[in-house]
Amino acid sequence: MSLTDRRGLQGRADTQALLGDRVLVTAVSGSWAKVVVPDQPTPLDSRGYPGWVPLRQLSAVAPVSAAQYATVVSRTAWLRADTAAATPVVEVSYGTRLPLLAGAGSWLRVGLPGGQVRRVSPAAVARRTGTAAAQPTTGVSMVQSAQAFTGLPYLWAGRSGFGFDCSGLTSLVHRVHGLVIPRDADAQATRGRAVASVAMAPGDLLFYATSSGYVHHVSMYAGSGQMVQSPATGQAVMTIPVSTPSYAVQFAGARRYVP
Repeated sequence: MSLTDRRGLQGRADTQALLGDRVLVTAVSGSWAKVVVPDQPTPLDSRGYPGWVPLRQLSAVAPVSAAQYATVVSRTAWLRADTAAATPVVEVSYGTRLPLLAGAGSWLRVGLPGGQVRRVSPAAVARRTGTAAAQPTTGVSMVQSAQAFTGLPYLWAGRSGFGFDCSGLTSLVHRVHGLVIPRDADAQATRGRAVASVAMAPGDLLFYATSSGYVHHVSMYAGSGQMVQSPATGQAVMTIPVSTPSYAVQFAGARRYVP
């Protein structure tokens, strides 16, 4: 997407759901469905994050149940045809979680909504049983995951390896590390546990507010006085000093979700 394309999303998109994510359909209008996304908590709806998606992107047939699941832990990964040629079919995001069916030579076979089967490289995914976290539930590990997206351009409403907004980055990284937290920065600032500035540890979330008290931005403390963030359209995921003046003046507190 061009910078103009990215700017065009402002105010027109709310969040992203990943391939395989469960949604609840609450209404249908023409070729669109109104849904809520249960794994993206929000004060907007107790059932999950609300929004509209094209009907063609939904399947009423859930992926098959499996003893193990494969979660993408690289920025993106290619799902490939379930053939010896393993031709690339679709590129999917970090955090995409699909049932693991079996091995196929040097590939893994995974199930998709609707019943299709695809292959994926074992190097791109973490294999876990049931609902176990794909990556370690530690602050240090979450920082490493967030910083792996360094240089990725900001995307309004982004919550995927193709682009993040500020809270899309923090919420998806937490989910892959086994912690479901609110989708948006203002809601994230009301949950977890408050942490004093002198006690901040890697993985803590730092919040920034306007003079009226509205929380409009979130970053993740990276340790040693640094924070990793996806700041704004036209910029990219970066690690900068917490003391950066434009942020320090709006600092509104830190919270911790790691047990």
